[in-house]
Amino acid sequence: MDMVTFDEAALLAQGDFIYSHRSELETIADDICKKGFKNILLSSSGGSQAMLDPFATFIDQMSDIPVFSVLSGVLVLTGHNQISEDTLVFMSSKSGDTKETVAAAKWLRERGVTIVSVVSKPDSPLEELSDYTFVYGDGRPQEFVLYLIIGKILANKGHFDAYAKFADDLANLPAALVSVRKQFDARAIEYCKATHDDPYNIWIASGELWPVCYAYAMCVLEESQWIRTKSVSSPDFFHGTLELVEKDTSVTLLVSEGKTRALDLRVKKFIEQYTDKHFVIDMADFDLPGISDEFRPLLGPVVANAALQRISKNMEHLTGHSLDIRRYYRTVEY
Repeated sequence: MDMVTFDEAALLAQGDFIYSHRSELETIADDICKKGFKNILLSSSGGSQAMLDPFATFIDQMSDIPVFSVLSGVLVLTGHNQISEDTLVFMSSKSGDTKETVAAAKWLRERGVTIVSVVSKPDSPLEELSDYTFVYGDGRPQEFVLYLIIGKILANKGHFDAYAKFADDLANLPAALVSVRKQFDARAIEYCKATHDDPYNIWIASGELWPVCYAYAMCVLEESQWIRTKSVSSPDFFHGTLELVEKDTSVTLLVSEGKTRALDLRVKKFIEQYTDKHFVIDMADFDLPGISDEFRPLLGPVVANAALQRISKNMEHLTGHSLDIRRYYRTVEY
């Protein structure tokens, strides 16, 4: 059966476009390291922040570089005592004009930080405020850009000796993610049929997959499909949300291949016992052609997002509710 809203050639071309700029992105990393920095801030809004946040986990686990994440809308109100002219900031906005992110970029610019931004459109307000900008256009995934820049920074700092091998493997990432979509599509259809009209859904994940889970529940199921969804981290699930699980409660769990995998497997054991509508998406189940096993945990977020995109496309097809419809977001004043 043909996959709905699936253009393999376009997906491959999008990923290859970003990878073709590997040298340019690594040069950005080299320039940053020559200039020097003392800490790293990740700051954006909504799904863009969730795209950045797994890198805080990776930086923290792989190095001693201080790293922190602050939503842009919060940053301009509270500030941050660790920010100085020696701070390196990563920001992202698909449009490049997200109000909160642009305001934070202006605030940061006044403090002399170095800003690296990832946007889809050229000549945006965020690009104008940034020291370095990569415009990915229709390229996906945006994380691809940061795997190369942040990975090279970590390598330059002596924290990622396998970076060159990792970056070479990334040439295979576009095809690997297409393969993930194909592997998961039948299960995505099953998921959509089983849950599309449920009154309440719980989504759970941990570690580097938690931002993916949080953003998917909020930015896709809630914003784009108007499906009532609660997201909760695997460790926090056992401190409240578990009491809402009944035999017919829809619960979806993303299982990491990283250091917090045991937390996810604990949740898996519970939901398999107490609900008949559990749906487990384990990153370890996906075949990733051309990707070395040692790098699979690093790529968990983009693997998960590739699989979840098939839920999005099939949900849209099943419900007839376009992923582009909004009642309020960028539609009314708020």
